[in-house]
Amino acid sequence: MSDALPPHMQVLERGWLSANLIIFKGPTRNVAIDSGYVSHSALTLELVRSALDGEVLHRLLNTHLHSDHCGGNAALQLAYPGLETFIPPGHAEQVAQWDAVALTYLPTGQTCPRFSFDGLLQPGSEMVLGDRAWQIHAAPGHDPHSVVLFEPLSRCLVSADALWEQGFGVVFPELEGEEAFSTVAATLDLIESLQPALVIPGHGRIFEYSAEVMDRARGRLEAFIGDPLKHARHAAKVLLKFKLLEMQRQNLDEFLDWAVKTPHLRTIHQRFFASSNLRPWLHVMTMDLVKSNVATLRDSELFNV
Repeated sequence: MSDALPPHMQVLERGWLSANLIIFKGPTRNVAIDSGYVSHSALTLELVRSALDGEVLHRLLNTHLHSDHCGGNAALQLAYPGLETFIPPGHAEQVAQWDAVALTYLPTGQTCPRFSFDGLLQPGSEMVLGDRAWQIHAAPGHDPHSVVLFEPLSRCLVSADALWEQGFGVVFPELEGEEAFSTVAATLDLIESLQPALVIPGHGRIFEYSAEVMDRARGRLEAFIGDPLKHARHAAKVLLKFKLLEMQRQNLDEFLDWAVKTPHLRTIHQRFFASSNLRPWLHVMTMDLVKSNVATLRDSELFNV
C-alpha cells in the first residue's frame, strides 16, 4: 500500500508506546511528523537517520502534543541543531512556558522532556511536504488542539488519533467534564467531506478509507455517548496499559501506588466511579487487563503482554 503514498513520503509503523513516524525526504527539505514516546527516543533517532540516509532533518511537525507523539522532540532537536519544530497553535503558550500540567504530562503520569517550537500548524493553511501542498485542518475531539493533514491529489490523510481503522483515540476532554463527543462527530464529518483514499493513522497500519471505516468510528462514538461509563473505563485501562508498556513489569502494589497518585485516574474515578473506593477500583481495572490478555500477573508481578 506504500506504493499509493505521495512522492518522497515514507511511513514507519511503530508499536505502542510511540505514534507512527512519517518522513518526507526532499526535494527541498526533509520533514518528520511525530516523534514517539521519550523511552523510544534512541530508536526514533535511528529510524530518522536510516530513512534519511544520513541527511539532515530540517523540520519536525506534531499533529498534537500527547506524549506518545512528541516525546522524542527534545532528542531530535539535540541531534539536529537548527531543526524547525511546528506544533498546533492551541498549546503554544503552554509549551513556551512549559506547563507540564496543562500539557497533560503530569496528570497522565507520563513523561515528555521539554522542547521548543519555531512555528505553528495553522488550520486553514498549507505546508509543502515532499513536493506537494498539504492542507492543515483542525481535528478536535481526542485532543482539543489536534490537526490532521490532507493532500488532495493523492487524497492521502494523516489522521493522527482522530481516525483509526477501528475507531479513534480516547476523548480526553470528556474525562475532565468538557463536552467533546460532539467535536469528535464534527471531526468525523470533516474527514468524510475530504473523502480520503488512504489514511495514515497515529497508530496502526495504513488503511484504505471506506464507508465501513467511518461507520465503525461513528458506531464507537454512539456507544460512548450512550454509555459514558464505558468510555471512562476504556480510558482508565488505556492509561494503565500505557504505563505498563513503559515499565514492562512491576510489582502489583507498586503499580497501584503509582495509579492512586495519578491525577487523570483520580479524576476519572471521582467523576464516574466515586461510589467505589479508589484503590480497589484501580485493582479491578488492572485485573481487567489481565482478563483481556494484555497483561499477566505472576507472583504479585504485573507483566506487559
